[in-house]
Amino acid sequence: MASHRRPKQPSRTRVTVMTATAAAAVALTSQSAQAAPSKPSLDEVKAKVDKLYEEAEGATEKYNGAKEKQEKLNKDISNLQDSVARGQGELNDLRDGLGSMATAQYRNGGVDPSIQLFLSSDPDDYLDKASTLDQLSTKQSEALDKIQGKQRTLEQKREEARTKLDDLSETRKELGSKKKKIQGKLSDARDLLNTLTAEQRAEMQADEARANRAASDRVDLGSDVPASQRASAALGAAQGKIGSPYVWGATGPSSFDCSGLTSWAYAQAGVSLPRTSQSQASAGAQIGRSALQPGDLVLFYGDLHHVGLYAGNGQILHAPKPGANVRYESINNMPFMYGVRVG
Repeated sequence: MASHRRPKQPSRTRVTVMTATAAAAVALTSQSAQAAPSKPSLDEVKAKVDKLYEEAEGATEKYNGAKEKQEKLNKDISNLQDSVARGQGELNDLRDGLGSMATAQYRNGGVDPSIQLFLSSDPDDYLDKASTLDQLSTKQSEALDKIQGKQRTLEQKREEARTKLDDLSETRKELGSKKKKIQGKLSDARDLLNTLTAEQRAEMQADEARANRAASDRVDLGSDVPASQRASAALGAAQGKIGSPYVWGATGPSSFDCSGLTSWAYAQAGVSLPRTSQSQASAGAQIGRSALQPGDLVLFYGDLHHVGLYAGNGQILHAPKPGANVRYESINNMPFMYGVRVG
């Protein structure tokens, strides 16, 4: 006969443990939900993107410096190679000349003078030959000195060319590294922008468009007068490029990065500026903010990775960042370091 036992009831302790475990699980689930990262706001994304653009611009100026060095090395190497080729031709001519002298010496009796005198039947003929031999010997000595000097010079130039070729190889590697860093920063910025909704992206683009338009509208530049005709011409050239897009590494005439704009503008005024913002910082006399006049260079950030032109009344004209056009902005928008008056 089957036994009909009542099911064993869980103990009070077991129920308490189970209840506590369930409560803990609910609490953890709730905490996990609360801890889930919220989507960044538009302002947060803009701040991060601007920071990435700033870092990319710093890397761009270093890239520009390496590229300028590469171009100079290429020019130096080409000049050295041309010089070596010309020197080798001159050396060959000297050697040919020395060979001709040796042949003439042999024909005039390149034997011991005492034997030659003993064999000579005509003392006058002997004296003529001896005089010629002496002259040839002096010329030979001079020619040998020239050949040795030319060989030393050629070897020095070859060694200099080899050193510059090694330097060029390292510079090309450096260029590749800096370009990769720039592209990485810009890629990170694109990824951040892609986290925005369509509405947020439209709002951000509208803000940028308004900033670009503001530069085309009337901007009060005050009545300050440029320090020189060159500064006035440079500022005028840059003003003619308002609305041109920022492109990293670009030097005009249709697109620019920050130092590309300033170097291009001054080139239109007949002044050659170095390529990078850091180099342009030493292109003239340093001046404080209160002394700025239109056309002066203005340097920003502690590492001087951004440069523009002072336009007057606290406004600068510059190529700001990717996605922006050449435009006026307040000098207060970035940490100002100092100005430079180009001589």
